[in-house]
Amino acid sequence: MYFYELHESDDDLYSDALLTHEQEFTAEEFFELVQEARRRVQDTFEEDTLVEAIARELERTDDFTYVSDGMLVAAVNVSRIEDENFLAEVGEEEAGEDTDEDTDDEDDLDGGFRSLIVDLNRERPN
Repeated sequence: MYFYELHESDDDLYSDALLTHEQEFTAEEFFELVQEARRRVQDTFEEDTLVEAIARELERTDDFTYVSDGMLVAAVNVSRIEDENFLAEVGEEEAGEDTDEDTDDEDDLDGGFRSLIVDLNRERPN
């Protein structure tokens, strides 16, 4: 399994997309695939960001897997302070959206920390 990443801006939060593929592409090959997908979707996409639209297009046309928040099974807040470690809720809510169950202390952390478990095949072909 090979991992590829898209960035829309260095300054914006949550503007990255992680993709996986069974095949290894050179950086230049991946760049060309992204450029082709961008050209196809840039004027018509309905996703929230161009990065997400490109990721979905690569998933649809080139057998990539877009590792989106919708794929999360578990999210854990991790801290050196014992009381700040907890299992966070994973669901339909947007990152940073307040819920009735939030406390003032949790408002700054809601949706900010997530974990993703990926089954990796660490044996790479020569």
